[in-house]
Amino acid sequence: MPNTPSRVELSPLTLADQDEFCSRVRASAELHAPWMQLPATPEEFRSWMSRFSDGTNLGFVIRVQETGAAAGMVNINSIIRGRYQGASLGYAAFVPSAGRGYMAEGLTLAMQHAFDDLRLHRLEANIQPANKASLSLVQRLGFRYEGMSPAYLYINGAWRDHERWSITAPAPWTPDPSLPEV
Repeated sequence: MPNTPSRVELSPLTLADQDEFCSRVRASAELHAPWMQLPATPEEFRSWMSRFSDGTNLGFVIRVQETGAAAGMVNINSIIRGRYQGASLGYAAFVPSAGRGYMAEGLTLAMQHAFDDLRLHRLEANIQPANKASLSLVQRLGFRYEGMSPAYLYINGAWRDHERWSITAPAPWTPDPSLPEV
């Protein structure tokens, strides 16, 4: 992961982000379809935020440092502890910031947080095969291809195939041997 200064910062997603988040999602509808569905109304946003209440999912807004504007979002999802110490990433750029490199910087910060602060060992990104921009992004960040997961996630009314990509912490560490097997 690059150690260059970032133009973005990660900000924990809160209910106060609702209006800006939903507005950015609506403006980005063409960019996100058919890859993902994000909450676009206040009701959807409040319901979606409940997924972050137990600590197994963490949500962040990627903000441009210079302006504070939301450039995208990233979630560290399905955090599993024990001997696995891993999670999956979900992310999306927002219009008009897409294509400016903010997502690469934001995902780099999310990876650093996951590996350094959360002490996770492994992160996965599951991407639909036709989503060339997302595939290119994870490749640039050092993720490795692990295979195809047929009918992996239900998105926009259908079960979608996804390519599975992963990356492990750059400095391997050993979990406590007293941790239970998963």
